[in-house]
Amino acid sequence: MRLPRSPRPARSARSARAAGGPPSGPRDAHDLMSLFTPGAPMSIGGSADDEPADRGGERINRALAPRRGRAETGNGWAPVEAAARVPVYQATTGEIGGLFPLLAANGVPAIGARMGYDVLSGGAFYCHPIEWLLRGLSTNPNMVIFGEPGRGKSSTVVAFCLRMMLFGIKTLISGDVKGEYTPLLRALGITPIALGRGSAARLNALDLGPLAARWSGWSVARQREELTGILARWTKLLAALAETQGYQPTVTDELVLSVVLRRLVGAEAGSTRLRPITIPDVARALAHPDEDLWQVARFADQRAFLDHTRLITDALSNLVHGPLAGLFDEPTNFALDWDAPIQSMDLSLLRSRGDQAIAVALTCLGSWSSMITDLQDDGEIRIVVRDEVWRQMRLGLRAVHAVDSDLRLSRAERKIQLLVMHKPSDLLSVGAAGSQEVAIAKDLLALCSTRILLGQSTRVADELATELALSEREQDVTNGWAMERRGRALWKIENHPGWKVQTVLSATEQRIFDTNAQLRAHTPTAPAAASQQPGPDPVGAAALLGRVNGHHLGAPR
Repeated sequence: MRLPRSPRPARSARSARAAGGPPSGPRDAHDLMSLFTPGAPMSIGGSADDEPADRGGERINRALAPRRGRAETGNGWAPVEAAARVPVYQATTGEIGGLFPLLAANGVPAIGARMGYDVLSGGAFYCHPIEWLLRGLSTNPNMVIFGEPGRGKSSTVVAFCLRMMLFGIKTLISGDVKGEYTPLLRALGITPIALGRGSAARLNALDLGPLAARWSGWSVARQREELTGILARWTKLLAALAETQGYQPTVTDELVLSVVLRRLVGAEAGSTRLRPITIPDVARALAHPDEDLWQVARFADQRAFLDHTRLITDALSNLVHGPLAGLFDEPTNFALDWDAPIQSMDLSLLRSRGDQAIAVALTCLGSWSSMITDLQDDGEIRIVVRDEVWRQMRLGLRAVHAVDSDLRLSRAERKIQLLVMHKPSDLLSVGAAGSQEVAIAKDLLALCSTRILLGQSTRVADELATELALSEREQDVTNGWAMERRGRALWKIENHPGWKVQTVLSATEQRIFDTNAQLRAHTPTAPAAASQQPGPDPVGAAALLGRVNGHHLGAPR
């Protein structure tokens, strides 16, 4: 059955004008755009005189040629000079936004890790903090990521590290508190270094690392320069560890520690070979000082020395006999493979020893990894992931200063420091309100040019808006659009407008980055299906990256 044909629409303003009469209907896009064209009216696919007076339902933007041109000589793609062929339109932003609703701002350079797509423009979104720095988009290569648990925070970080391997950039996980990065390492055929219950790995926080092997080949001036830097780092570390035990070291304590470290390592004797030392060695030297030590430190006698250093000696001794006994008080018994694309220190076995044990371990690992990467001197750029860094900064002012120093030196040390946190108030928990610790911790956000903001509740989104000076639209993204799907985030580079980015994972990445695998494996409703799930095979970095790039990128899990 054929329905009756609807009546023909009224003549447009343009057709009425062509007939010599007044406009009889609303103006169409052709008429509106002709108002902003200096000169003759705009033509679409031909001159205005060639068009029929009434086009009815016919499309005015019908393709005049196949997408790749006609299969004839001289009829394929060819460049044209825009100035000569394309008219110039002048309009306000409100008017031009209505006429060209699909126009979008310029995106980031198409280089680096392809993280997903910009939902406003539909184009791919790339991340390369070093390139952003070199091109003037940012002032430092550091990154910070905020997000509620389960919003895709870990998968975003791991995807970024994995895809940056294509550019030769390696990663060091400086303390994997929950063991979330271990599946990626095992998939790459790398065994993570686990510290804690049941593990034989030991890490000496005062490890000399590459310094011991290179010492004899350096000039006296180079030896003095390198040793001064190492001793300063160790002094700050020991002072921070003493602070974790409730003791606030004084300037005199730091002087004594510096003297003890220099004597123990053998630098004062002008030795061509440095002696390895541990935290128990320092505690014993403080508890049983020889005459030269207290005289060099300008104490009246040995008793005055012991009375002054008793508290810091006990604080360091507690580290040897407390929850971390056996972890950081022996020589390092493993070697990092610097040719591997990623290395990780897995601290998930320490969770049973309490938050303070994890915080102390993060502090030791932070100091150790900074020294080791500094002395590696291979000219390579490295990503240093600092997961739940707020735990470390809760230990006291010196721990906050240590993180602050690492962020400030990232450009000179060729590092991309990546801080992982849940919410801005994590930084406020490092000390009392109005304290110096809190003031410095809040300023850390200014040292991270790239901010990745995943879904947050309204209250936390308000905190982010205040701390990062977000616009109302950007704030709505974090507590609205980003909450609707996992992996959605607002990517913001300092004062630039934020990008709404959907992180996209391949099928291989979805399997490896599944942080709910343990919950799924113990679900009573489907034990058989869970037991049949194969673990990630060690395929190597090149093969895994090939799988990731070869798969169609699907929606994140």
